[in-house]
This record gives sequence, structure tokens and C-alpha cells, in this order.
Amino acid sequence: MERTIAVILGGGRGTRLYPLTKYRSKPAVPFGGMYRLIDIPVSNCLNSGINRIFVVTQFNSASLNRHVSLTYNFDAFREGFVSILAAEQTPETMDWYQGTADAVRKNLRHLRPTQADDVIILSGDHIYSMDYRALIALHRRHRADITIAALPVPAREIHRFGILRMNDDGRIGEFCEKPASTEPVKHWGFSRELFGGDRQWTEESVFMASMGIYVIRYEALEEMLRPEFGEDFGRHIIPRAISDHRVYAYPFTGYWEDIGTIRSYYDANLALTDPEPKFQLFDPQMRLFTRPRFLPGAHAHDLHARNSLICAGCRTEDVNLDHCILGTRAIVKSGAQISNAVIVGADYYETSEGLAQNRERNLPDVGIGGDTTIRRAIVDKNARIGYGVTIDPGVNHPDTEGEGYAVRDSIVIIEKDAVIPDGAVIPSR
Repeated sequence: MERTIAVILGGGRGTRLYPLTKYRSKPAVPFGGMYRLIDIPVSNCLNSGINRIFVVTQFNSASLNRHVSLTYNFDAFREGFVSILAAEQTPETMDWYQGTADAVRKNLRHLRPTQADDVIILSGDHIYSMDYRALIALHRRHRADITIAALPVPAREIHRFGILRMNDDGRIGEFCEKPASTEPVKHWGFSRELFGGDRQWTEESVFMASMGIYVIRYEALEEMLRPEFGEDFGRHIIPRAISDHRVYAYPFTGYWEDIGTIRSYYDANLALTDPEPKFQLFDPQMRLFTRPRFLPGAHAHDLHARNSLICAGCRTEDVNLDHCILGTRAIVKSGAQISNAVIVGADYYETSEGLAQNRERNLPDVGIGGDTTIRRAIVDKNARIGYGVTIDPGVNHPDTEGEGYAVRDSIVIIEKDAVIPDGAVIPSR
């Protein structure tokens, strides 16, 4: 792995995750109570023996830069690094990144000095565990120019993915980016025996979809990224490369989720509270790394919790939790009832002086006040929710926005640093 480098793409606006991306980039969005999305691909790299990692950013990158700089520090006796490559103006170009391929193209001058044989290109907003060593071994065994990690998807989901046709030897013969229907790819179905024949789709056609994970031989990468070849890997580079390069697929059968919407984010978080979660945080072979915070254990007084994940530094009083995540430093006061909710937590504890000032200013403390009811919600960092508040979108609530909150997919999102006064009802009736 010493001849492999990783490039993690995290420069998109993340508009479908708004307002979680109001102040941060997608890879910096909190996940699982104590992590950020960027921790997932970085951890996969480190667990796979890849310790030279570039993170390409463009929008709202300050939070991500801070997290990476405080988290991933290697000792003086190793050559590893996790380095941010922010969009920059250079003598060659004054433009923002125009697509995934363009983002890598504009950073080739930072990649060349590594003298890497292969570059693994990853997304910063996917949830999965993968040992990339098997992927890279297959790539080298085939002497491939590009190897694309791919997973089976049912026909109803092909509009979300780049769909590929595999030959019997694993080489990719055709590629179609996000087809609107099955018509262009109707003969591209794969053999279920490739995955042991135990997938759950028995009444529906199944297709191979790109996971947005590419291993590319460095010399081929330089050649493919000539400006005239296009700006995006899925729409331009991959379809062109199939005709004149060796492009192979790496079949993957594990859990994988694209965090592209509020619904997918909400569901993926709460899935961690299942008795046997598909994304396993407790796997000693695939550890998930993040910034050490040196917090005390969670303090629970008369807590009643069911199917919930409670992180370090939490403080709860007489509280009922059902199917919830309480993130680091989350504070929940007496009488709160919380169900089907992701409470992201806080960046800090308030001092006694700060709490006194809150009383003087009639400002709720950071955390969740007593006698508050929260259902089907995401409460972002450092939110101040007063006493006797009701947060509940009900069923099929239309998307809307209010002071300090938004509703998406019938899920309420309380914004970072929002102030919700005592007795508020959200969404407003």
C-alpha cells in the first residue's frame, strides 16, 4: 500500500442535506453521535494500510479543515498524512471545481510528488466498511487502468447510479450514468451466482452500480484527465475510458449507503441503534477513528432508554428515550420524552457563569429543556431548546422552513446554534 494514495472528494454544496450543510461541507456533517462523515473513508484507508490521503474541498470547508487538522496527526517516524486540498486560484486556472474529475485534475500537481503507482478516489459522504487491499489486489492482478467498486441494486434504484455491464471476466463493457429507465440497460443484468445467489431481490431485475470508488493507475489518470475529456468521472471519464483502456469491476456485497438526503442521513443514523446494525461500530478489525475528546462517561439519572445510542459526555435526568442517538455532550433535562430522533450534541459545556447569564437574558441553556417532547427530528449541534417545547412533524408534513428549523421528508431539523424558546411548538401550526 506504500505505492497507493487516496483522494477523497468532498467539495459539493450538499444542498439536499441543507440545513445540516448550512455552515459545513457534507464530509463535516456529524454522524453516529461522535463522528463526522469524513471519518468513514479516512478510517477505511487507515484500516487498509493507506496512510497518504488527500481531502479535496470547496464549499464551507472551515469546519472540515479544523476536524482533520485536530484528528489525523501522524508521528515523526511515519510518512503518512491527511491533507486538505482546498479549491484555489492558480496561474493555470481561476475557476471553481467543475466536477469530480475536474477536482482531481486541478490537484494533479499535488499528487505527482507522491510517486504513487495507483490512486484510489473516494467520496466523502458514503457509509460503508471496506478493506481496500482486496480491491487494489484485484486491480493489479487484472493489470487494469481503472477498477470500479460496484454493488448490486434493484431496477427501481438505477436512476441514482452509474450502471455498468460486466463481461464474464469482470471487465466492464458498457457504462450508463444514472439512466432514467431500464430501457438503455435492460440486457445488463448480472448473474446472482456472482454473489452467492442470496440477495433479497427475487422478483426484480438486478443491475451492477458504481459506488463512486475508483482505483486508477497513475499514468492512466494523467492521460484521462486531459481537459478535453470532460469534467466528471461518471458522465465523461468512465464512459470514454471503457473504449480504449482496461476497465474492470470489483463486486462488493456489504452495507453501503449514499448520504445524499435528509431522509438517508436520518435513517442511516438511527439504523445504528438496531440490535444488529448493518454498519458495525464495534468491529475491531475496521475501527472508526475520530478526534479524541477526553470526555467523561455518560451520566444518566433515572434514564429509561430503548434501542438507543448514548455517547460520552452526555448528561440526562428523568428522561425517556426510544430509538434515539444522544451525541457527545448532549444534555437532556427532567421530563423530556424523545423518540426517533438524532440529537447531535454540543461542542462545549457551558460554565456556571454562562448558565447565570442565560437566566439574565431569558435564554435556554445549550441542550434540551425539561418537559420537552421530540419526535422524528434531528437536533444539530449547540441548539438551545427551552422547557415545554413540542417538536413533532406528524405524518406527511410538507417541506417548510421556520425560525431556526426546517422540515424535510417529514423530519424536523433544528439548526446548529438555534434558539427555541420555552413552550414553542415546531413546526408551527
